[in-house]
Amino acid sequence: MLTTQQAAERLGVKPQTLYAYVSRGLITRVRAADGKGSLFAAADVDALAERGTTGRGGAGAAEPAAAPAIRTELTLLEDDRLLFRGRDAAELAERGTFEATAVWLWTGRDEPDARFAPPAARLREAVRACADALPASARIVDRFKAAVLAASVADPLSLDLRPESVVATGRAMVGALLAAVPERGPSATGTAGESVAERLWARLSPDEPSARALRALDAALILLADHDIATSTYAARLAASTRANPYAVVTAGLAVLDGPLHGGAGALARRVLVRAHETDPVAALAATLRERGSVPGFGHALYRTRDPRAETLLRLLEPLPDPRGLRAVTAELVQVAAERFGAFPNSDVALALLAELCAFPPDAEEAVFALARTAGWIAHALEEYAAEPLRHRPAGLYTGPRP
Repeated sequence: MLTTQQAAERLGVKPQTLYAYVSRGLITRVRAADGKGSLFAAADVDALAERGTTGRGGAGAAEPAAAPAIRTELTLLEDDRLLFRGRDAAELAERGTFEATAVWLWTGRDEPDARFAPPAARLREAVRACADALPASARIVDRFKAAVLAASVADPLSLDLRPESVVATGRAMVGALLAAVPERGPSATGTAGESVAERLWARLSPDEPSARALRALDAALILLADHDIATSTYAARLAASTRANPYAVVTAGLAVLDGPLHGGAGALARRVLVRAHETDPVAALAATLRERGSVPGFGHALYRTRDPRAETLLRLLEPLPDPRGLRAVTAELVQVAAERFGAFPNSDVALALLAELCAFPPDAEEAVFALARTAGWIAHALEEYAAEPLRHRPAGLYTGPRP
């Protein structure tokens, strides 16, 4: 293991760039024994140095340097813990609400009774008209994209980037996203007193939710609200750095989220879970490995031994009815993955189990993820609006023919 100074000198970079490599999963970092500093895996540092990733086009350089780390006060990933502005996300998920978590991320204010009102009738009609124009095959996330477009066009003050205005836009946008999805059951009244979790549930299930099921859905929204500078979050911050309005910021985030390696990972994990239930866990893992070369739902680049989001959500799912024995199947998957791959379950497999236990539609995992992460994108936009504009400009390294 190397100290921060040793690792930075070996790579010829500043400490903040070193931590950027850690966030990208290129270097393993652990807390020093004294609890005050960090140590970095020498093998990872040497491998990175040999690849020439720190060069600016000099001899042996294979890639451009990593972009400088983005300073943020929002989310800390450390020692396999996830914290939002210093608060443990797992603890927030146990007792809090998605709305209170969003307000905490946006403002740093504690509003445990926060509620996001449904959109006014005129906006709701515009959003629904835009979303309903999509073909029947459209996913819920496609409806979210249409909702953001409709809400943006309907907002004449969309370029008001003052913090209080952006927060108000964030509240309204969550309501617009929900309004774009038809209710599946009679339980949703669309009143201001309903929580986001209640309104989302009515769009994912025709059944009345139990208190524990609703708690689990709310917890999933909280745990997925932000995750440092994930790819979709980076896209959202890039948009905000150009002073794009909050609707464009969320559109950028949704565009990058829309892929099997990010927002679609939950659906892939759900297929593994269903396959394991229909056959057996070992056979499901073997078939998935043959098809994909990896197993969705297990392991994570930023956690070493556990994903706290998965642990928390799986624990909250324990009291839910399970007539098909899906929890036992999940437990066996987890055991086999740990024994054979040394991998732990991540949030995707926990989200997949939530969707199966609650009989949500096939695209529910992506919808929960996208709705939750909207809160994070708005929080990151607020940080970018307060920073110097156009500050993100990674250097390219030309590899084509020269004149």
